[in-house]
Amino acid sequence: MAQSAVISARSGLIHYVEGQVYVGDQLVETKFGVFPEVKENQQLRTEEGRAEVLLTPGVFLRVGENSAFRMVTNRLIDTRLELLAGAAVVEADDIAKDNSVTVVFKDATVHPVKKGVYRLDTSDNTLRVFDGEAEVASGDRTLQVKEGHLIDLDTLTEHKFDKAATDALDRWSERRDGYVSMANVAAANTLRSSMFGGASSLYMGGFMGGWYFNPFMGMYSFVPGFGGMFYSPYGNAFFSPFDVYMAFAPGFYYPYFGYGNGYRGYGYGNYGYGASRYGNTYSSLGYKTVPAPGRPGTTAMASSASAAAPHGPSHGSSGFSSTSSFPSFGNAAPISHGAGAAAGNSGHH
Repeated sequence: MAQSAVISARSGLIHYVEGQVYVGDQLVETKFGVFPEVKENQQLRTEEGRAEVLLTPGVFLRVGENSAFRMVTNRLIDTRLELLAGAAVVEADDIAKDNSVTVVFKDATVHPVKKGVYRLDTSDNTLRVFDGEAEVASGDRTLQVKEGHLIDLDTLTEHKFDKAATDALDRWSERRDGYVSMANVAAANTLRSSMFGGASSLYMGGFMGGWYFNPFMGMYSFVPGFGGMFYSPYGNAFFSPFDVYMAFAPGFYYPYFGYGNGYRGYGYGNYGYGASRYGNTYSSLGYKTVPAPGRPGTTAMASSASAAAPHGPSHGSSGFSSTSSFPSFGNAAPISHGAGAAAGNSGHH
């Protein structure tokens, strides 16, 4: 548990890399369960590689090939980074009131204000808001850029764009979200078992959401606080320590929402995850109702990579049991980090 809380105070943990990634002139070498940091005023750059960096709890930065950024400040209350080259995706699953993330590009600043997916490109100096809302400022002008809109960061001109027009970086970001969602279940269950000793005491624990370590997969995941279980902008589930009970409850329904072609429910056996095609998810125990994502069908990013994105155990098998303390992830662990992760993704670049 001491290890699980070690990164809560700062942004900039390098969570995952593929290929050639450098901090300064030092090649980032990954080891299972060991994570270097991008400290203030340091630069991370990629060549033929990609990197996933954890910012404030619930906010990911995913950097594409031949890209670079500088960490201006890594404080949670004011995380600022400057995009120097290439492309980057910011996925904000949760933005706490006291935390702030800002991306600087030239004279413009981009500040996500809602849960969503934000793509910045230096090739055409643009911000694309696939989901959510961002505040963009340059000079004495400030604009609110909403879902489905693209803004030129030089001129602050804005227009709509086709959210279905994605590339390898967008699809990789979605797959990474799927892996982190898988790791969430055991991380949340470990917190429930180790810290609170049962669901009834959670209300007195003062638990706050944050990054927590999954020792089975050798990676961190985001565990929400008392806000409960929710879906990421890509449609993957994240459980709090209290709500993780539902993942093991017979009759709990867990659909995957493929944005491009409507609701897509997948069944994972009689125990744990069932299959639901429409409407709200629910637990047969009756103590908790989990709403479906707010706007299914509004983000097309999932449609092109839904077959590649892992949203739980393999279809038709029961990876979760109502009687076991921890879920079994089958072959998921080797594709979570390091060389095994690169091998696991090799067919989907």
